[in-house]
Amino acid sequence: MEPLDRLSSMLERFRIRAQLFHAGPLCGVTTFGASPGRGFLHVLREGEMTVSHQGPDGRLQTIEVTEPSLLLYPRPHEHAFHNAPTDDSDFACATLDIEGGVAHPLIVALPSVVIVPLDEVSTLRPALDLLFAEVDVVACGRRVIVDRLFEVVLLQLFRWMLDHTGDLDMPPGLLTGLADPALARALVAVHESPGAAWSLGAMADTARMSRSTFAARFTSSVGTPPMEYLTGWRIALAQDLLRSGEPVGLAASRLGYTSAPAFSRVFSQRVGVSPRQWLAQTRAADAPAAPPAGAADGVPLGSAGRLSAGGPPRA
Repeated sequence: MEPLDRLSSMLERFRIRAQLFHAGPLCGVTTFGASPGRGFLHVLREGEMTVSHQGPDGRLQTIEVTEPSLLLYPRPHEHAFHNAPTDDSDFACATLDIEGGVAHPLIVALPSVVIVPLDEVSTLRPALDLLFAEVDVVACGRRVIVDRLFEVVLLQLFRWMLDHTGDLDMPPGLLTGLADPALARALVAVHESPGAAWSLGAMADTARMSRSTFAARFTSSVGTPPMEYLTGWRIALAQDLLRSGEPVGLAASRLGYTSAPAFSRVFSQRVGVSPRQWLAQTRAADAPAAPPAGAADGVPLGSAGRLSAGGPPRA
């Protein structure tokens, strides 16, 4: 029997796009702001540094990073790097634009920050060698190649995290559910066939467990009951379909609902507004705003010591 692919069915539906943001040393204090639907992936290639961000209790948390490490901020979360003004601290940084924003089912399951020493993830070495080889040269297609390699590094990190959820002290969520072989069978089946006639019994049969055992184990590991998770997955897919122009009725049919009104009722209960109202609000929020007065074309305004996502360091 082939090993179960626990990630592809989800990541194929909700892409995470990486974009090279900064490469080279940083000096002084550099702050990375929080923007909706955007995360950060940083690689400390050489040197040491201190990183600070707001902790779960609302207090400023400071962490000393003393070895080459990968730092993932999967959700919008302002953080700052504190670096000595020398050339021995070398970084490569990418922004992560996430389809579905903070509702992405994998992103919701992650801690606010993940810091992993590079030596702990041996499979990262080939991808990182290629990444920094491209970062360090100027050649045609460099940016596109670097962006794709950052995505490869992120996927390899996700794969490693699946096998080390205990070491990372992960809270209940999708990753801890996928780390359980029995639950993973049901989760992957739901991810691959969201429109199937799923019931608690059908999901338990897929996991090869009794209904009561499956329901209790699923709720404990994933943090939500099985049928509630199914509804959340379907709604997340529906939002993606609606954004891409899919009619409400067709989206409802593809996701296993008997009619558009039945789907709209579930959608409204979950999201708070009807599918059409949600789509109108989303399109209005995504509409480009006029640039601030005095901003140069293509370069966002920023304060001293701040990196504006997509723009250069501000002097």
